[in-house]
Amino acid sequence: MRTQVAIIGAGPAGLALGRLLCAHGIASVILEARDRTYVEQRVRAGVLEPGTVDLMAQCGVDERLRREGMVQPGFDLRFAGRSHHVPVAELTGREMTVYGQGELVKDLIQARLDDGDPLHFETHDVALHDVVAERPHVTYRHEGKQRRLDCDFVAGCDGFHGVSRASIPVDRLRVFERVYPFAWLGILAAVAPSSHELVYTRHEHGFALLTLRSPSISRLYVQCEPSANIAEWPDERVWAELRTRLATEDGFDLREGPVLEKGVTQLRSFVAEPMQYGRLFLAGDAAHIVPPTGAKGLNMALADVKVLGAALGAFYGNGNESGLSTYSEACLRRVWRMQHFSWLMTSLLHRFPGDDAFQRRLQTSQLETIVRSRVAAKSLAENYIGLDLP
Repeated sequence: MRTQVAIIGAGPAGLALGRLLCAHGIASVILEARDRTYVEQRVRAGVLEPGTVDLMAQCGVDERLRREGMVQPGFDLRFAGRSHHVPVAELTGREMTVYGQGELVKDLIQARLDDGDPLHFETHDVALHDVVAERPHVTYRHEGKQRRLDCDFVAGCDGFHGVSRASIPVDRLRVFERVYPFAWLGILAAVAPSSHELVYTRHEHGFALLTLRSPSISRLYVQCEPSANIAEWPDERVWAELRTRLATEDGFDLREGPVLEKGVTQLRSFVAEPMQYGRLFLAGDAAHIVPPTGAKGLNMALADVKVLGAALGAFYGNGNESGLSTYSEACLRRVWRMQHFSWLMTSLLHRFPGDDAFQRRLQTSQLETIVRSRVAAKSLAENYIGLDLP
């Protein structure tokens, strides 16, 4: 087969890039290792920046998002038994939206299938070839047959463990990484959220987060050891720990319900530079990972593909290569800003091994500054709402 852009990965980044390219009249083929059901049902992020919502409108897939998404005018910071509201909309004039990544992926997949553009699930043994040449190609196995896809460019949107970044020689990449000494144990529960906004909690037992996925589904997390065994965290223990960490002096009522899913997520920060090698462009988790404390991972991935989509549009539209040549530089400015914000939120709200009373008081002092100073609260809100997509 022959196409203009080969997209590796059918997550939000790859699917959104396909829509953006279609709007420019650019042909693409998307290759995904997993089956459609897995891609649509995996539980991931769900807090969207306003720039991400606008990008979905540009992709023509925002109708259900705007109808079902839950607008978030702010969030709560909870510590020392008290909850403090951060009025993000009041401070910035913009709001976040809660809409599950799985729902976003469903919308993007359906739109691509409706357009009849190639989207191949369950592709195996994917390999990238000649990405520094003028005509790269991709080989893979699909439906029992070995296939070859010739293209002009390759977009690596296949995540942290994908083949795209691994196809770049190690001596051409500079990697920055921090693995945090804790993890999150998360549950998805069939119960109406206990708060209509997110609640970020610092507690002596460790971090806790109350978030939501729909009016009837709650998503909750507790900080745990990286080696935590789910078998040692029965539902009763998870709910008990959540009640303890989320408790307030005025008697916060935590709603409990059947646990639908449970899992442990290791927290890490990761950046690979540059995000381009020849005609291969990395986007999203293939190039960078952030701890989920700041709700930035999905938004950063979509910011990448907006830059890449515009650059490819200019290249095919009028031969302008400047956007392609500066892609990595443009994306990394935002990536590092969001890395810092995610690190800051993680550092403020988690209990680190070896922390002493002095360190814990420093955390409390910084949190108190945020909730008492409008200037400090506005700075936090501006980063939370996200830098404008380039």
